[in-house]
Formats: sequence, C-alpha cells, structure tokens
Amino acid sequence: MSSDDTISRKIPKGGLLYGDYLMLDQLLSCVEPITRSLGNEVHDEHLFIVTHQAYELWFKQILFELDSIRNLLNGKEVSETNMLVITSRLNRLVLILKLLVDQVSILETMTPLEFMEFRNYLSPASGFQSVQFRLLENKLGVKNELRVNYGKSHYLTIFQDPKIIELIKKSEQEPSLCDLIQRWLERTPGLEEEDFNFWERYKEVVNGMLESSLREAEQETDPGVKEHILNDYKQKTKVFETIFDESIHNGLITRGERRFSHRALQGALMISLYKDQPRFNQPYHVLTSLMDIDSLITKWRYNHVQMVLRMIGSHQMGTGGSAGYQYLRSTMSDRYKVFVDLFNLSTFLISKDYLPLLTPKMKKKLSTLTHKQDSDEDES
Repeated sequence: MSSDDTISRKIPKGGLLYGDYLMLDQLLSCVEPITRSLGNEVHDEHLFIVTHQAYELWFKQILFELDSIRNLLNGKEVSETNMLVITSRLNRLVLILKLLVDQVSILETMTPLEFMEFRNYLSPASGFQSVQFRLLENKLGVKNELRVNYGKSHYLTIFQDPKIIELIKKSEQEPSLCDLIQRWLERTPGLEEEDFNFWERYKEVVNGMLESSLREAEQETDPGVKEHILNDYKQKTKVFETIFDESIHNGLITRGERRFSHRALQGALMISLYKDQPRFNQPYHVLTSLMDIDSLITKWRYNHVQMVLRMIGSHQMGTGGSAGYQYLRSTMSDRYKVFVDLFNLSTFLISKDYLPLLTPKMKKKLSTLTHKQDSDEDES
C-alpha cells in the first residue's frame, strides 16, 4: 500500500518463470477459507474470498492510474501533449469499473442460505474497512462533510492502525482529481474577459432567448397556452439564475448540491458547447469519462446494495456493525457523486443555432492547424 511495503526482487540468470514473475505462490496462498481451518469448510466461502481479493487488486490498479492522472494534472499548466495519455488512462478506469460492476453478479450465484453458513465468522470484518476504497473515494474527491457516518462515527474511527489512519488523512489533504480538474477547467481558452469572453456572450444569448419567450407569452391569446409559456419562462429564468448569480452558485456549493467553482463550471460548459472545435475534442472526452466513472461507481454501489438486500435483508446489521442495507443505500445519493456538475450541464446547453459565434482569433486558438497551414490558408 505504501512505498515501505514494496518487496525487493532480483532477476535470476535464466530469467523469471511465469509463476515467479507473478509471485503466484504468495498470491494464491492468500485464498484460505476460515471454515477450512475449523474443519467444516463451506464451499462458497472460497468464492467470497476470491471475489473480494480481486476487488482489492483492481482497486490497487485504479489507485495507480488515478495517481498518475493527478500527477499529469498537478501543475500551473497542463501540457496538451499529455491529454491523450490522460484520456487513455481515464478510459482504462472506466473499463475496470465496468468489470467491477459485472463482478457482483458472480457473488450472486451464492444463495443467502449458503452465505449464512460462514457469515458469522466474518464479524467484525466489513467491506467498509477497505482502506483502498476509502483512498479511492478521497483521491477522486468525495467530501468528508458529505459522507454518511458509519453508524454514529466518523469513517476514520473504524481503522486502528496509525499508519493506515495517516495514509487516509494524507489522501484527504492532497489535491483530489476533482480539485485538479477544476483548476484545469478554470484555464479554459475563451473565458478571458479581454479575449472571447465566452461567459458574457453566453449570458447575452440566454437572456435574449428568455426575453423572446416572454414576448411570445405576451402575444399569446389562448389563456392556457399563455400560462404554460409563462411558467416555462419563470422556471428557466430561475434555473439560469443559479449559474449567472455567483452568490447563488456558491450557496449551492455550501449545501453540497454543486462541487465546481463558478469559473470551472463556465469552462466545462464552454467545452461542452464547442466540443466540435479541434482543441476541445480531447477535453470533452475527459469530461465524458469523468461522468462515466461517477456513473459506474454509483452502479457498483447499487449492485452491492441489491446483493446485500438479497443476502441479509433490509434490517440485519452489517458484520462490521453498520446498519447494513440501510447504510449502503444512503451512499448512493448525489452526496457521493464527485462530478455531479457535469451531469447537470445538460440543463444549461443551448441549441447550436443560438451558440455565440467564435471570433476569428478564438477560432484560430481552438484550431490545431500549424502556423504554416495558417499562412497557406491566408494566401489562398
């Protein structure tokens, strides 16, 4: 888990054999059902152990990829030459999470009665004690103040090893992926007031659309239709006000309903609206991958919740002392979605017909043409 835990390895003259390279003796010897040592081995305990060990191995890979992505993003500027690497590794995370979502169905081949044969031996062990999953949540950007307490305690109190506690605290203090993505989005080309000033142009277009809707209502003679248009106008005005008024936006952040800074939200919206521009192609894929990651973790939580409901019902306590099904169900809310703002961007998208036209300078900035190609085009 930490660098102190690494094993020093040497390559023999003849090279490493498959089993030696993968350290299979050590790895496979870890599958040791507790009921086997007690002399009354339960067949399905073997599956239970292998499945959860496989989860932990994949968590290790997810953390490895996540740390590498955070390192690439953690700078004053993010080199555009790194964007392909970032999108590729994010896509790898998406594929791993898809695998983890599907893996739950393998556990579900075990019946509740078979699980009962060895469940009592698990206590007080609990999946909540997975250090790697807590690190994963923190490094993605799950906020401590938005967590649901484990029973009546803070999530850290479940751990007793000082090294583990220190490791988790460190992950809380480091810039999360969400923090770094926000910094990156805040530097989106086109947000500068002295250049394209996307935000002011966007507000002008939206306000124009809203005023047009109001005029349409005023000219409508049918009372029912007029009321419908007016209600739609009022609703849209109220919704757009939550992003146009920065104080309202910050209030939503305080309440945990939004995560991104006001400027980061502007950057994400601009990328989404102008995703066809060459320089925004890769950033748009980054945003969609982040939503995929959030969605898949939510699906994984949901599948896990349904499996727990199936195995122990809705009122039994978890083996670690939590409320079991009730606790797990509470972790599926938007409180645990790190990139919830990206999902909500669709609310603020406008038709391409109304999209503010890019200035020649801005269009050039978002192009991937070389200077030579630019001059060739100017000559033609």
